[in-house]
Parts: sequence; C-alpha cells; structure tokens
Amino acid sequence: MESFFQQLLNGISLGSIYALIALGYTMVYGIIKLINFAHGDIYMVGAYVGYTMIQEVGLGLIPALIISMVFCAILGVVIEKVAYKPLRGATRIATLITAIGVSYLLQNVMIYLMGAERRSFPSALENQIFSLGNVSISSQQITIILTTIFLMTALQLIVKYTKMGKAMRAVSTDLDAAQLMGINIDHVISFTFVLGSALAGAAGVLVGIYYNSIDPLMGVTPGLKAFVAAVFGGIGIIPGAMVGGYLIGIIETMVSALGGSMFKDAVVYLILILILIVKPSGIFGKNTKEKV
Repeated sequence: MESFFQQLLNGISLGSIYALIALGYTMVYGIIKLINFAHGDIYMVGAYVGYTMIQEVGLGLIPALIISMVFCAILGVVIEKVAYKPLRGATRIATLITAIGVSYLLQNVMIYLMGAERRSFPSALENQIFSLGNVSISSQQITIILTTIFLMTALQLIVKYTKMGKAMRAVSTDLDAAQLMGINIDHVISFTFVLGSALAGAAGVLVGIYYNSIDPLMGVTPGLKAFVAAVFGGIGIIPGAMVGGYLIGIIETMVSALGGSMFKDAVVYLILILILIVKPSGIFGKNTKEKV
C-alpha cells in the first residue's frame, strides 16, 4: 500500500505537467476547433527560456517562471496571427498541416540557436526529501504540484468571473452568435492563445525541474500525451483537461512501477484509441447529434 501511495504521488507530479499542457490544447480547440500540434513545442521553448534565465542571467525560479510564461504568451499570439489567422476559413486539414509545420519550425530554430544536445537544467531550488513512513515526497514535487494548482485555479477564475472569460465561453458555445452580440472574436482567440501558451511555458520550466534535462525535441512526446489527456477528459472542456492530465500521469507512473517502463508510452496511446472507440467525447464530454 505504501508503494501504491508513493507511485500515486509521483503520478500526480507528472500529471500536473500534462494537465498544464493539455489546457492549452483544450482551450484552443474549444474556441476555434483547432488541434494546435505546435503547442508541445511552445512548452519546449518555455523550458529553454527558463533555462536561460536561471543559468545565464542568474534569476530565481519564480522570476524565471514568470518570464517564461510571458515569452511563451507572446510567442503563442505571434503564431496565431501569422500562421493560423490567415487560414481561419480554410479546411481543417490545411490548419492541421500548418500546425505541424510550425512545430517543426520551432524545433529547428531551437536546434539552430541552442544546439541539438541535451542540456542539464540548473538547480533552481534546494531539493529536500520529506518522508512519512516509506512514502517520500521531494520539495521539487511539492513546488510542481502547488504551482500547477495555483495556475489552474487562476485560469478557472479568469474563465468564470472575468469579462474576457465570459466572452471565451460565449465564443466556445456559438462563435457566430457571439460575434453578432458584439464580441471581438480576434481578441478572444488571441487571449486564448495567451493563456494556453503561458501555461505551456510554465510547464516547460516545471518539467526542467522534474527531469533535470531539456532538449529541442522534448515537446513531442509530452505534447502528444497532453493531447491524449485533453481527449481523455473531453477536449474543449477545461476541467476535463485537468482530470485527464492527472489520470494520464498516474497511469503512466503505475505502468512503470509494475515493470512496464518500456511500453508506458504505448499504454497512453492505447488509451487514446479506446477512448475514441468507446466514448469519443471524453469523460466530461456529451455526445452530440448532428442534423443531416
């Protein structure tokens, strides 16, 4: 039982990172029905910004985290304006291919700027271990969990109680009706990319702390897993992305603990296939009927 609780704690730490990335996927899809496959690479850029701020500039964790979030928020808006906005009326496949192209562009730009080698993430805080019996949790895990809870709570407050949050919910429900009511769709979409990209930047710094290493391709696998988490919880639904992220993190950790570390990724993708077959709308989603 103690081993179970230990792996549960590890899974929550990992799931916190997946949840932050999944929120970006689910918000963008909820607003403009776009699967932004470049989102995982924005998270990678956030990790490198945090690395530079801590290693080269000498800042602490909190200032580096904030700067990374701001930089990624700006990057997300630039990507939306340059790559996605001109294709807003285009077919789904055109925007999807563009998103994949932006993903490869970000990867190769980072390889050019920082090199292709893996880098050790600097220690931004002293890592202490707290034990209760045979169950232990590190100060790094506590920082990751508390930071994630704070950011997700702030997101919920923004979406539920601010004017822009209400506009986001209106656009998500019916874009055309929201536009007729005087809501500026461009501002809402840009704000959505700001929020999602900022959370991805925070996740990049937190994963650097968690794994102690970063590289230009680090956004590919976690990005796909976060997408699975968003689908698992119900893509387009913010609480679903949170729950899906934590569940994927816990499942992956449990599989590794049972000796399946070699195929833990396969288990996550198997979950995606099963969800799409059994309940495509996800845990929190509702099946909708389309008129012919």
